Amino acid sequence: MKQGKIGVTTENIFPVIKKFLYSDHEIFLRELVSNAVDATQKMKTFASVGEFKGELGDLTIRISLDPEKRILTISDHGIGMTAEEVDKYINQIAFSSAEAFMEKYKNQTNIIGHFGLGFYSAFMVADKVEVVTRSWKEGSKTMKWSCDGSPEYTLEEVADRPEHGTDIILYIAEDSKEFAEKDRIKELLDKYCKFLPVPIAFGKEQEWKDGKMVDTDKDFIVNDTEPLWTKKPSELTGEDYDNFYCKLYPMAEPALFHIHLNIDYPFNLTGILYFPKIRNNFDIQKNKIQLYSNQVYVTDSVEGIVPEFLTLLHGVIDSPDIPLNVSRSYLQSDSNVKKISSYITRKVADRLQEIFTNQRADFEAKWDDLKVFIQYGIVTDEKFAEKAADFVLVKNTDGKYFTLKEYEELIKANQTDKHGTIIALYTADTETQYSFIDAAKAKGYDVLLMDGQLDNHFINWCENKNQGMRFVRVDADVVDKLIAKEENKTMSLSTEQQSLLRPVFEAQLPGTDKVNYTVSFEPMDENEQPVIITRNEFMRRMKDMAASGGGMTAFYGQMPDSYNVVVNGNHPLVVDALAQVEGQVGEEIEKLDKKIDNIQTQKKTIDERVKDQKPEEVAEEDTKLQEELGKKLGEFQAKRTEKLQTVGKENKLVKQMIDLALLSNGMLKGEELTKFIKRSIELIEK
Repeated sequence: MKQGKIGVTTENIFPVIKKFLYSDHEIFLRELVSNAVDATQKMKTFASVGEFKGELGDLTIRISLDPEKRILTISDHGIGMTAEEVDKYINQIAFSSAEAFMEKYKNQTNIIGHFGLGFYSAFMVADKVEVVTRSWKEGSKTMKWSCDGSPEYTLEEVADRPEHGTDIILYIAEDSKEFAEKDRIKELLDKYCKFLPVPIAFGKEQEWKDGKMVDTDKDFIVNDTEPLWTKKPSELTGEDYDNFYCKLYPMAEPALFHIHLNIDYPFNLTGILYFPKIRNNFDIQKNKIQLYSNQVYVTDSVEGIVPEFLTLLHGVIDSPDIPLNVSRSYLQSDSNVKKISSYITRKVADRLQEIFTNQRADFEAKWDDLKVFIQYGIVTDEKFAEKAADFVLVKNTDGKYFTLKEYEELIKANQTDKHGTIIALYTADTETQYSFIDAAKAKGYDVLLMDGQLDNHFINWCENKNQGMRFVRVDADVVDKLIAKEENKTMSLSTEQQSLLRPVFEAQLPGTDKVNYTVSFEPMDENEQPVIITRNEFMRRMKDMAASGGGMTAFYGQMPDSYNVVVNGNHPLVVDALAQVEGQVGEEIEKLDKKIDNIQTQKKTIDERVKDQKPEEVAEEDTKLQEELGKKLGEFQAKRTEKLQTVGKENKLVKQMIDLALLSNGMLKGEELTKFIKRSIELIEK
């Protein structure tokens, strides 16, 4: 028997390993099984090059568990180790046998480990670890290495193993007893080892017999040694890809499309990516791509490998060229990762272009599910945006799809304004904005449906890409001003009459701190609505973007909502309202207006007299007179506004017109909606 100390530089190596070597203690099983796979793959290599002359036999890796004694064993039929190799590769931490083997047989096989620390992850969960091993080399003895978590170990010859290979025996610690439970081990094997290239057995398959599930004689193999991404696309059918997706995500809806990745230069990368149906919550969609290294599961946080928008995809990426730290849990940034990222982006774009070109009907049928993904890529990744510009679609309210170029050609003749800018009209809600859509279509305009989560960002991208096109929502203005033409309509209301009606309409507007209303008068067709409520395109878009994304637009999110209350200056009901107001307070307002005009005339005379004088040169009596006239002017104007607002508050016709506009925008609710209904009945009964 040999006794000694493990070759480490600190007496505290095991506490460090237990706490800090790996972010998750459960990773120990992946490391130990991966080592067993490496040993088995090396055995195959020696046989293939003729260094091993015997029969390989059953190379299945076997996991066994004694829950009562808390003993977990990982057994392989790989190359095993001699006493010297145990001393070299186990006692001298971080001197990995994988590095030496890779150098000698670099063109023969794929080896997982590169750091030599994987074995020691066992001490994160075990009080004691034993290694029983026999080398494949002729004349080798079975050796047993044992360590209780201190730097002390024993190494002795035993007669327990008749064949080459290694048993790793873990005596699970009290604080890690979850790893002595069968279901927990099965869960970890399914997570980390289900696609390893060597069969892994854990227990027996079961069958229903005599009213219960009982073990059979057949091993339960936990892994698929030849997963779909390791095969050639030419060998696979659409059903194969669908079944594999179901295997990866049993509860998911069927995927839309798939991409099979397969490249060996300038880096090695295989995998299958799927386009899922994107739901509202991006975060739920992310972290569904599984990263493997030579079929060993590494992580599902792949942001370092694929661009942000591609994290919405599902599937598998496998590459031995992606650098990993000792725990294989976090990615390190280097040129290979950037190349891989660019390659995946290009492949995704090329695949989408291929589907669009060859199967446009199918592409359009699935567009509503693809839309968010493609828009996300466009607004976050310039390279993808360049390629996607040819296959990104827009849909109008009639359910027809167009590329951006096709749509520009469609609307160019009728929707170009007097400045030569093509105006694309759109709606975010066909129900609440129906009246605006109807008015636009009556003018012969086409209207897009832009009701997605990223449509505001996408619209900005479109406008930046094509300076000759602008997007305007149908409720941004009255229909005649959505696309400014050379036409000039006249209004029946004079400036004085507008001034008379403005306070009347303002008096009936909803009062809230979070909403601002501005009353304006427009010369519209008398058959259009008497009052229309619109929202400024720029401000509304900024607020919508602030609500969804923050950033530079967050400032606008703090501002109150602003609406334009546009009064149709040619509508008969507006003219009737004017007549009512003039009949009630016309004479009083006329008298006030004369006084206001007189004061303004006096004030203008003084202002003209002192306009070229410095403040200190103005005569005291002129300054005093200016102040008095200003005060009087304010008082009379306030009195005028108060009288008109008092009349306005009682004017049911004005209230009805405003409520109709609010109702048309889906803004009339609760008590105000009930009052509107009662008032409508009263007006009908009259």
